[in-house]
Amino acid sequence: MTINQTKKLFQHKHFAHCESGVMSLMMNHHGLPLSEAMVFGLSGALMFAYIPFVKFGGMPLITFRSRPKSIIKGLRKNLGVKMQMHTFSKPRKGMEMLDILLEQGKIVGAQSSVFWLPYFPPEMRFHFNAHNLIVFGKEDDEYLISDPVFETSQRCIAKDLEKARFVKGMMAPKGLLYYPVYVPQHIDYPSIIPKVIRKNAKAMLKTPVPIAGIRGIRSLAKTIGKLDKKNPEWAKLFVGHIVRMQEEIGTGGAGFRFIYASFLQEAGTILENKNLSNISNMMTAVGDEWREFALLAITAIRRKKTKQVCFNDIQKKLYGVADAEAAVYKELLSIKLP
Repeated sequence: MTINQTKKLFQHKHFAHCESGVMSLMMNHHGLPLSEAMVFGLSGALMFAYIPFVKFGGMPLITFRSRPKSIIKGLRKNLGVKMQMHTFSKPRKGMEMLDILLEQGKIVGAQSSVFWLPYFPPEMRFHFNAHNLIVFGKEDDEYLISDPVFETSQRCIAKDLEKARFVKGMMAPKGLLYYPVYVPQHIDYPSIIPKVIRKNAKAMLKTPVPIAGIRGIRSLAKTIGKLDKKNPEWAKLFVGHIVRMQEEIGTGGAGFRFIYASFLQEAGTILENKNLSNISNMMTAVGDEWREFALLAITAIRRKKTKQVCFNDIQKKLYGVADAEAAVYKELLSIKLP
């Protein structure tokens, strides 16, 4: 297949998040129809972690999914997808390899920084170096980009894409390129889905690590309850940081819960299991709870007088979110799956 044929055959689609969207696009392009929800669910990427000793913008790292590239790795492990991945020490080599792969007619996944991609509006740019996109063609000095978080495909000149791919700092992309070399055309869903669901539920519910899973959510809630003893301005910044990590930076707190709910709904249909469909509704409600938590937190810290912020109310709400999410995983582990 030539680069011109690829440009004609490849179909861009808009998704909720970048890595799950990229892998859905790749799988569909190579003949395996997987929705974003199935990609996310089958990779076992649902997670929560509150890591005080790792800083992001000077604040503790809070993530609502497993670490970057885990969706790619999860599909490799659980579905048998084989991916070729390249990183580069020199930008020139990385750009040359991208051109070679495009000439071979491949669509190519790439990790980049949001901040240096010029098609992002200025108000959406921030220093997040684990953004994923697909390069599916090149015309003169412009690359054709399928960025899953945009409704239409984009264009990016070579020097800007190079800068975005080779930015330094936390989660530096190192020019990462990836593409499938084998995609199975048949998936044994009755065997794979139950295993993935149980493993993900256990990871969230029974992790021995106090900073991860449901224990991590409760640990964050405990920290919030102590904020009234901290510097008032720092405390407000911390709460704002939680919401920013949840709703803006790609870790997708409520968003990933909604995606997982869709996965459970699809899985219930495939396995003809009404229990999964019912639990899907429970997870949707959890996503709503996370959104309500974010609204409560932002409303509280917008008050002009810091003393008026009731951190105990925010803490109580987050404990409630933890309980609701834990109930989902307990239910998933209790039902009978094939």
